[in-house]
Amino acid sequence: MGDRISPDQVGEEGNMLTTDLLIIGAGPAGASLACFLASHGKKGLLLASAPGTSPTPRAHITNLAGLETLRDIGLEEQCLSLATPSTNMKHTRWCRSLAGEEYARVYSWGHDPIYKGAYEAASPCKHVDLPQTLLEPVLVRKATEGGWGVRFSTRLLKVKQLDEGVEVEVRDEILKRGYKIRCRYLFGCDGARSQVVREVGLPLIKKPGQGLALNVLVRADLTHLMEPHRVGNLHWVFKPEEGIDGREAPAWGWAAIVRMVKPWTEWMFIFLAKPGMDLKGEEMEATEEEYLARVKEVIGDESVKAELVHTSKWWINEVVAERYQEGDVFCLGDAVHRHPPFNGLGSNTCLQDAFNLAWKVSYVLDGRASPGLLDSYSLERQPVGVDIITRANDGLRDHIPWQKTLGMPSPDPAERAKILAEFESATPEGRKRRQEFQKGIERTTTEFHGLGIEMNQNYSHSPAVYLDDETGPGPAVPEDKVRTHVVTTYPGRRLPHVWVNTRIPAKNMTSTIDLAGHGKFCLLTGFGGGRWKEAAKSVGEKLGLQINSYSIGWNQDYEDVYFDWAKKREVEEDGCVLVRPDRFVAWRAKEMVEDAEGKLEEVLRRILGRPREA
Repeated sequence: MGDRISPDQVGEEGNMLTTDLLIIGAGPAGASLACFLASHGKKGLLLASAPGTSPTPRAHITNLAGLETLRDIGLEEQCLSLATPSTNMKHTRWCRSLAGEEYARVYSWGHDPIYKGAYEAASPCKHVDLPQTLLEPVLVRKATEGGWGVRFSTRLLKVKQLDEGVEVEVRDEILKRGYKIRCRYLFGCDGARSQVVREVGLPLIKKPGQGLALNVLVRADLTHLMEPHRVGNLHWVFKPEEGIDGREAPAWGWAAIVRMVKPWTEWMFIFLAKPGMDLKGEEMEATEEEYLARVKEVIGDESVKAELVHTSKWWINEVVAERYQEGDVFCLGDAVHRHPPFNGLGSNTCLQDAFNLAWKVSYVLDGRASPGLLDSYSLERQPVGVDIITRANDGLRDHIPWQKTLGMPSPDPAERAKILAEFESATPEGRKRRQEFQKGIERTTTEFHGLGIEMNQNYSHSPAVYLDDETGPGPAVPEDKVRTHVVTTYPGRRLPHVWVNTRIPAKNMTSTIDLAGHGKFCLLTGFGGGRWKEAAKSVGEKLGLQINSYSIGWNQDYEDVYFDWAKKREVEEDGCVLVRPDRFVAWRAKEMVEDAEGKLEEVLRRILGRPREA
């Protein structure tokens, strides 16, 4: 593709910059993709139209699956040092004001005693609250340390697909000049208004949106209100009597979700319009004084001083791309799945899109896999996108029943007054109201205990897994697929987390998650599986791969400390589980076979698209 020049060199106008890898967008998807590619030794150019990393903390929940991807490249500890710990995410509350009456609260993000064990068994990581304003600089810094050139204030103008590779036109908004870049692969990570998606014509599946929402970022010290009895990072604030007492809420501020950004001094007030009101952008506008007045009403403590930092509007979307790839262009993150923040799935899905794609691109560029491996990216991740946009919007819709029990959507003040009076009455109608309100609140817990939707990604339909040796249909779909984590080694599923240790116990145990990943295939076997380890070494040498192999069990490389691996591996001691670099199971053998080397080579050749030469 011509002479290479450094990705941080830009020639005079009209000159051509050439690089293997070009990423458009430096948010969680684009910056993490650069980091993951850098961990494979790959360098390129990262461009963003914004002048810098995100100035507002839009995404914030980092779940187990998202944090595992950062753990793989050594960023977990740094992220944990910046994040709000899980203990400050203990509750979600419903209240009249932050200082006032509380109507309900639920445990959230793995703190419910009913679900806590499932969360601890699912991953070595825990949920944390890591605002996008803190995550993005970590990722961009890591990418530059890995050799990536980063250019902000650079706008994409055009995309042209070539017979091999892609040519783009961009404009440097600081220098006020344009130039062209030719790359082998282009990655569109440029958010919900993706220019890349438009340029390559990726079709979008759009469902009716749920209107506009308003973010108001505020500095206010609420420590005295939160600690110790109101600890939580999400608070629904609403006044059922508003409108009955003659005081109407502003059109843009019918109810608020108050989100902790920094405990307990920085907050995002997410204002929602009244259901059924199709507000336009200008109808969500108000003066700074009007915004602050509503914020202070929501806080409910006149002694608190509040400073408005930033306001922004966003559409509550339910959109996913039909496919994530067009030729040598791959799109990921919010460019291809757009949804509200319920369940905290957004940035986590961005990270996992990137983690899935990075190892495949690296293997193809190195000649360790055929280009056909890249086709598996869209096949695997697009169904995940469908699931998460649906779940996020269902998470918002799940709040409608409790609102209806209070009469909040009704435009008739007299009807609302009658409903609220029933709540206070010792009558069959009052009992039913209170029971329905409880059911409505309990229904929302799928938003805060969604271990299944977070961890159950299923790639078993993909050509990048090997199913020929499976005799059954695979694990059953759980009755509650949002909450229930399916733990299995079935090909195409996430490798189960299990704690293992050495025969003489080391100070810290090791997770199976950490044995796998790090850009390499991993083979796990047990007592009597020595020939699998020998096969991993010889097949790796033959195919130019590094395949890490470990035996877990009685007097093996690692001890099965709690016998959890024996319970979860679903193969015999002398069987094996082959894990892809993204920690998803590629294939498994129920027991030792006669030709272990031949079988392992066959499996890897199939997955990597490298048939034997005739």
